[in-house]
Amino acid sequence: MVGRTNERRVPKQYTCQRSQTNPAGGVDMRLAGPESSVTAEPRARKYKCGLPQPCPEEHLAFRMVSGAANVIGPKICLEDKMLMSSVKDNVGRGLNIALVNGVSGELIEARAFDMWAGDVNDLLKFIRPLHEGTLVFVASYDDPATKMNEETRKLFSELGSRTAKELAFRDSWVFVGAKGVQNKSPFEQHVKNSKHTNKYEGWPEALEMEGCIPRRSTAS
Repeated sequence: MVGRTNERRVPKQYTCQRSQTNPAGGVDMRLAGPESSVTAEPRARKYKCGLPQPCPEEHLAFRMVSGAANVIGPKICLEDKMLMSSVKDNVGRGLNIALVNGVSGELIEARAFDMWAGDVNDLLKFIRPLHEGTLVFVASYDDPATKMNEETRKLFSELGSRTAKELAFRDSWVFVGAKGVQNKSPFEQHVKNSKHTNKYEGWPEALEMEGCIPRRSTAS
């Protein structure tokens, strides 16, 4: 899978604020513009899903953010449509997965799988029968890995993941893969849960990833 990705990057006039703790114990994550001023230049134009520049023709624009600790839910946006978010009330603890038609860019199905107390067989039934060319968007929230078994890790690896085999308790993970890819996906980020480097108490930082995915020419 070849495409363009921007990893936690925003235009120069914007900064990503991640250090303000909210009353619920989480962290406020938002884009902030430059200091307000009557002489400030107009804000840069935003494109689909808030990307700083448009995607080439025959590419799908996406932006996704993993959950922050166990407080702020993940988001998955594709072609300016929010596929999964707390506002849509379709995200949950564990792995949040959206299946997308790689040709049309249309959402096939979106579901959350509890990887702490849920049944991993529900996840396996969801990802085993994928059709060739199906795009798979994955965003973690709280704990993505406790219930993972070898088959689960193998299936994600076959979708193009480099890090599924080492994913562990409370790691942060965002990933876009596809059924039938020949190489590893360029769209993946992973931060391990470590008390020495965690941004929040008990959890690593949230991850943000955006980019352009080439449309598939055919899909079965």
